[in-house]
Amino acid sequence: MTTPPPTPTPDIRVLVVEDDPVAADAHVLYVGRVPGFTAVGKAHTGAEARRALDRTPVDLLLLDLHLPDVHGLQLARSLRAAGYHADVIAVTSARDLTVVREGVSLGVVQYVLKPFTFATLRDRLIRYAEFHAAAGEASGQDEVDRALATLRAPGPAALPKGLSAPTLEKVTRTLRDHAEGLTATGVAEAVGISRITARRYLEHLVDAGRAGRSPQYGQVGRPELQYRWVKG
Repeated sequence: MTTPPPTPTPDIRVLVVEDDPVAADAHVLYVGRVPGFTAVGKAHTGAEARRALDRTPVDLLLLDLHLPDVHGLQLARSLRAAGYHADVIAVTSARDLTVVREGVSLGVVQYVLKPFTFATLRDRLIRYAEFHAAAGEASGQDEVDRALATLRAPGPAALPKGLSAPTLEKVTRTLRDHAEGLTATGVAEAVGISRITARRYLEHLVDAGRAGRSPQYGQVGRPELQYRWVKG
């Protein structure tokens, strides 16, 4: 008698909820690059997220906390009250630990601070997948502890070689403070680093979906790239 092949484990279905279209597209792309996950849609507001959940079963929300019509935690609370049971990974630039504590009771299993790289999100998703797959009855406290520990990252995700977190924070803050955008030269002067170094940090932010770039015309010679912070 031929043994039937094992039933493949279905992908974890993810709804991306992010008000910035560029960031939303980046997050959908990131999710699609992680084996075992499928981005089933994206929403730019809390109302759009509710409609999407009514249409499509979802296991996990990749949820921006600063939406134009509702705070992300308020959305999570209302979803719980309405009987939706999807877990939540909060994606936010907010660093208020009071918000973090409140989110724990609302199904927020992870926080990812903006700006982040694909590697950072991949690590969180893989850890969530391990947690999500846990089933059955625990043999004891150790097994319960191990299941919960899978959600905890061992440490901060490494930046690309040659980049440092303090300088990245300075570049990020400078770009946020200049809504009109800055060139690598402008960032270099503001932060006190070389233009080449500034461009490396700016390109890192672009790769992470937290900055956009476009040519700056109107100057003699080759146009310099203008970088702008992506809202979030």
